[in-house]
Amino acid sequence: MKRKIHIELLATAVFSILLTLLCVLFVFYGVYQKQVIGDLKADALVMKNMHIFDSISDLHPDAYDLNPDTLRITVINASGNVIFDSNADSTAMENHEDRPEIHMALENGEGSDTRRSTTLDKNMFYYAIRLDNGRILRIAREGDNIFALTQNMMLTVVGVFVLLFFFCILMSNYFTKNLVAPIEKMAENLSEPGTQAAYKELVPFMNKIRQQHEDILKSSQVRQEFTANVSHELKTPLTVISGYAELIEHGMAGDNAERFAAEIHKNASRLLSLINDIIQLSQLDGGKKDVEYKDLDLFPLAKECVDMLQMNAKKQNVTISVRGGAAPVFADRQLMEELIYNLCDNAIRYNKKDGSVTVTTGTENGHTFLSVKDTGIGISPEHQERIFERFYRVDKSRSKATGGTGLGLAIVKHIVAQHGAKLSLESEAGKGTEIRVDFSETLKQQELEKERQQEEKKENTEE
Repeated sequence: MKRKIHIELLATAVFSILLTLLCVLFVFYGVYQKQVIGDLKADALVMKNMHIFDSISDLHPDAYDLNPDTLRITVINASGNVIFDSNADSTAMENHEDRPEIHMALENGEGSDTRRSTTLDKNMFYYAIRLDNGRILRIAREGDNIFALTQNMMLTVVGVFVLLFFFCILMSNYFTKNLVAPIEKMAENLSEPGTQAAYKELVPFMNKIRQQHEDILKSSQVRQEFTANVSHELKTPLTVISGYAELIEHGMAGDNAERFAAEIHKNASRLLSLINDIIQLSQLDGGKKDVEYKDLDLFPLAKECVDMLQMNAKKQNVTISVRGGAAPVFADRQLMEELIYNLCDNAIRYNKKDGSVTVTTGTENGHTFLSVKDTGIGISPEHQERIFERFYRVDKSRSKATGGTGLGLAIVKHIVAQHGAKLSLESEAGKGTEIRVDFSETLKQQELEKERQQEEKKENTEE
């Protein structure tokens, strides 16, 4: 960063120096040109007032102590023909009526110009004035053009440039350090609460970094807790499986072999469920890649799920039913099935004897919703905000007894978030719980995703 700022400041300084020197040269040349023309005008007025060139016979500069080596004097008649020139043969010279200074003098009484002389092949300053007899007196003087003047001053210009360049290097280094030092100090103490932004423009940047830092720490903490919970959850069924297997291995099962095998099968199933849920949650965390959005109806999906869970519900002395009607959504079928299954399975698992689970699908005000309501143990207010966390259980003993992994509602939360839907909970301890998924906020997103998938299919077909 320092290097980049330093280089940019130096580049700006070099450009400014060159531009300034160029402007100074043009201004200096303008002043020089104005001065030379002014001197020529003064000489011309003196000659005009002295009536030196009023007659043809007087047209010789030596008679008036004029130095032709210093000034070039030319007299032109009203037709533009040269009748006298102190530095050239007037008879061989072409008509000068088209010369800018002559043209201006004929019209306005005087004129000036700076150009290279075609006769002498030199850069000349010209001033012309109209005499009383109608002739044009033109006085010229040799002088450097701006390029020759620059070449003559090159040593001075280069010297000034070098001095200014080294001065700019020192100042650039000084300003760069002063500019970056507060930023470096802020970066070193960014994690400290009292650290202020070095510049007001960096306040959003600093807040963003702090937020990202907090998110990273929070994510790290969540991962550590998740790892610890996974280790604990895996250890329990593995310990049971290992223990019963060891008893059978040493012939200590006896008449309990069937019971031991049942416990091994039960804990193996629990272990498999836990692993499947962890894999599912991991895929959702990383953004599931094989998600395929399509038009679905949640009502038949809910009926299939209820039919599949009837046996499980009967074992728990719980009745489960579905009601409502068509519930169109634009979603991934597998994830919707997982969503409904986890909600229903959780409602059965934490229900009371002779309780009920009601799955409702439909639309309200044109928006799709899914509701799973039970008459179970309910959730007290202090637990309601945390039940969607991984491995969080309201009743740990019941969850372990029924084989719950503690990840079902965490998976539900991720699926709902991936579809941009809204998840709400209403519960009262001892009376039951209702979890509702509202898809009303995703309609526009669903339509956009639908259009995107249709375009992709069209492109693949064309290829």
